[in-house]
Amino acid sequence: MYHFQEGEIIYFNKPLHWTSFDLVNKIRYKISRFLNVKKIKVGHAGTLDPLATGVMIVCTGKATKRIDEFQSQTKEYVATLRLGATTPSFDLETEIDHTYETAHITKELVEQTLPQFVGSIEQIPPAFSACKVNGDRAYDLARKGLEVDLKPKVLVIDEIELLSCQPEELKIRVVCSKGTYIRALARDIGQALQSGAHLIALERTRVGDITLDKCLNIDDFNV
Repeated sequence: MYHFQEGEIIYFNKPLHWTSFDLVNKIRYKISRFLNVKKIKVGHAGTLDPLATGVMIVCTGKATKRIDEFQSQTKEYVATLRLGATTPSFDLETEIDHTYETAHITKELVEQTLPQFVGSIEQIPPAFSACKVNGDRAYDLARKGLEVDLKPKVLVIDEIELLSCQPEELKIRVVCSKGTYIRALARDIGQALQSGAHLIALERTRVGDITLDKCLNIDDFNV
């Protein structure tokens, strides 16, 4: 039995192509109908891009006060990178703008390169992100074709594991701190390999102790 007003913490697997807001909106609608109320507090801990799937922690009622606590927890992702091409958004949201050689990239080179991103690093967020620039969202400016100047942020990457290495595709597992943009990591890995790269798939597999196997699909959330 759920106690939504008092506060519930529910774990979902965010569907592909949904925004984080889409998921929260759907949950809020279902709960409001169930309780027969017009308003109920619902929020999420840690935004996922529409092209990403995976663990999303949703809080209701008084539990929304714990959102910051969940957002600060370590996260784990499985990311698939396409080598040899870049996009302005560093993922599939925008079209390829440049292509690069990949013939020199070997599994050995990738294994030598990935460790340089482990530890405390500086990362420039993507222009297509929710970061604010003089009060405006960076992605709003970027989509208008305007220059976006974002400052590097310090973050921590605990682990990067190479899961598979194809001629033009890498799959990696990343354990990292709050504020890490895996799209930006894809960009930086491509540059470090003296090529280019962008993200073609992303799944958040863990937030703190919450793993995908503990998550509901939205269609299974019936109240």
